[in-house]
Amino acid sequence: MRRNVPLYRQIADDLRQQITRGVLSPGERLAAEADLAHNYGVGVDTVRDALALLRTEGTIRTVRGEGSYVREQVEQTVLAVEGPALISARMPSADEKESLDMPEGVPVLVLEIGEETRVLPAHEMKIEVPRSAS
Repeated sequence: MRRNVPLYRQIADDLRQQITRGVLSPGERLAAEADLAHNYGVGVDTVRDALALLRTEGTIRTVRGEGSYVREQVEQTVLAVEGPALISARMPSADEKESLDMPEGVPVLVLEIGEETRVLPAHEMKIEVPRSAS
């Protein structure tokens, strides 16, 4: 364990690495909080903090009464943007989260082109900006 890094962050880092390496697959249920606490030699509150961090960044989703699952990866749509545009990112409002059917911890992209403003789920989008002709 790294002394200057809080335990919950170390646990979140370890679980994130297991997900990245494919040890934990998309859709797979994580071990119960009590089991994770035992495996890492920490209290359940520390595990809950680690899971909350992963949930906030959109790596896992938690279903009350069931447990936590590795989030499925979403295929991204490429959106070509031409002309002057402003793109910003923020967390969605409750209404946007519901209307866009977005998981916890995922930001939206706000795309402003001329008078048009579009709010898009960031995890589903890739923005392509053509190179200017030289």
